[in-house]
Order: sequence, then C-alpha cells, then structure tokens
Amino acid sequence: MEPVTHFLTGACLARTGLNRKAAYATLAMTLAAEAPDIDTLWSLGGPVVGFEHHRGFTHTFLGLPFEAAIIVGGVWIFHRWRTGRGKTHRWRAATLPPVRWGLLYLFCLIGLLSHILLDWTNNYGVRPFFPFNPKWYAGSIVFIFEPVIFAVLVLAMVAPFFFGLIGSEVGERRQPFRGRGWAIFALVAIVGVWGWRWVEQDNAISLARTQVAGIRVFANPYPINPYHWQVIAETPDAYHLLNVDTLRGTVNESPEKDAIYKPPTTLATLAAKRSLLGEVYLDWSMFPVVEQTGVDPDGYTTVTFRDLRFMYDTFLTSGRMNSRDNPPLTGTVTVGPNRKVAEMEMNDRPQK
Repeated sequence: MEPVTHFLTGACLARTGLNRKAAYATLAMTLAAEAPDIDTLWSLGGPVVGFEHHRGFTHTFLGLPFEAAIIVGGVWIFHRWRTGRGKTHRWRAATLPPVRWGLLYLFCLIGLLSHILLDWTNNYGVRPFFPFNPKWYAGSIVFIFEPVIFAVLVLAMVAPFFFGLIGSEVGERRQPFRGRGWAIFALVAIVGVWGWRWVEQDNAISLARTQVAGIRVFANPYPINPYHWQVIAETPDAYHLLNVDTLRGTVNESPEKDAIYKPPTTLATLAAKRSLLGEVYLDWSMFPVVEQTGVDPDGYTTVTFRDLRFMYDTFLTSGRMNSRDNPPLTGTVTVGPNRKVAEMEMNDRPQK
C-alpha cells in the first residue's frame, strides 16, 4: 500500500486503546506501520538495486524484531531529549499513561505486522518468510491505493477532532483519549472490505474459468468497485487478459487485444535473463513476459521484461499504465552482439 495508508493504520491501531497503556504508543505505532518501506533507500544505488531490495528483509518476520528495537530506541532518545528540556507539563502528567518500554516494543511489532498484512493485500506481494522460504505471496484483493480504505481511516482520525470541537462548545470536559470507537470502527470496516473483496475475487476467477480453461488463473483488483476485476488466465501457448464483472456475471475478452502469446526464447533473452535485472525480475514476477523487442544497426538487442499483473487501466492510473507495451515495473536489458549485457533499465531509469 502507499505510505499514507500505512501511517493512518498505525495511528488507528494505537487509538483502539493501546495509547492508554503506554506513553508514545501512537507515535511509535505510526512510525512502525510505515518503517519497512525504509528499504526504498536502496534505490540510491540505482533502480535495479532498489527493485532487488524492495519488500526485502525489512518486510520479513525475521526483520521485524530489529526494526521494532530501532523504533523504540528512537522514541527513547526523543523521550530523554523531551524530559531533559523539561517539556512535560505537570497538568498533563496525571492524564498521560506511564512510559512502558516493553509494551511499546510489543506495540511496534503490531504496527510492523500491519505493514506486511497491508502489502500482502495488493498484487505486488511480499515474502515474509524469507530467507527460509523465498516464495512471494500476494492476496491481490485491493488496489495499491484503495480510496474506500483511505477514506475510512481519514474519517477515524478526523471525526473525533470535530466532535471534540462540538463538545467544547457546549461545555463538555475534554477527554484525554478520544477516538477509540472511531478507530475500532475503521479497522472493522477494513476487514469487512477485505472479506467482501475476497469473495468477489473468487467469483471472478470462477467466471473466468468458464471462458478460458487456464493452467493458472489470477485476479487483479480495481479500486473502489469490488465487482470489477482483471483476470489473467494462462494456457499452454498464451496469456488471456479478461475483464470480469462479478455483479453482472460478464467476462469480456477481445482475442486480438487481450490474448498475449508467449514469446519465443532467443539467445538475447537467455542472456538478459542471466543479468541482475533478469534474475531479480523472474524471482519476483508471477506472470513474466520476456521478449526481444528490437535490434539496432550495431547489433545491440533490447529485451523487455513485463509483468501481466500490471497491464491494465484504472481511473487512478495514466500514462505508463495506459500502454500495453510499457506498463509500470517494466525492465529492459540491452544485450550486445557478444551476448554481454550492455545496459539495464527499470521504469526507463538506467542502472549506473
């Protein structure tokens, strides 16, 4: 999921009552809920290196205890700085929960687990058992940005503030820990959305199987509408991209447009698959399409890597995703006449 949804989820988890148990719970859980994405710093080494490490160790069960310790350590430093400057007011001391570092560590683990869970729900996937099990898992039940979930989380954060303003106008006493009910409502609503979409995803796959007898069938979500799915059905010689509406029970496919035949293997594609980009891409991709897409006059061959899970349009996407030939997460490898890799690019950004 995108970062803001992660931050809001961590804050909502804290507001369910955990912020009443230990000081700094909201701060720590909000940070923990987004902390695994610190692996984006690997992109400083280039787009292929960033792609290699994205959703890597920081998104594993093995890495979470170390991340929780780092976050708690950061909060401890902040606490020492804050108390050292005498910023804790006496009038607040009676309303704040005590500092409980053990509980705060546990709460950080909960926030970190929420990140893995949210990332699992979209179609990019996670591999939480790495390095013991390198398999990628993708629930693919919600889009990478789901407006419904985002709106519910924002409501849970904003509503207590406005109701507090109304209460202050009529003379009500200000409550120290507001928003517990709204936070619980938001989290329950999110689980409800997941369950609804899980059922509709299964319905979409069943409908697709009536159209194409695929070896593998995988459904990708559209934002907002739980009845709209893009389904990939693999046959021995092709991939079929199906537009499925589970509410109406319809499956649409244009054979000219939505059947992608498996490209042949060439010497250039074999060399590209042995490159760093090729190895990383094929390790991650569930439905890779690797094909030779051009040869220049000097004999340099371009090999393109695409993943069928990202080759569909939504109202939230434009530009790259509207192109069948250049969807998001497209990689290219340039292979020289000697079958050596001359250049690698990820999303049109060269690896230097």
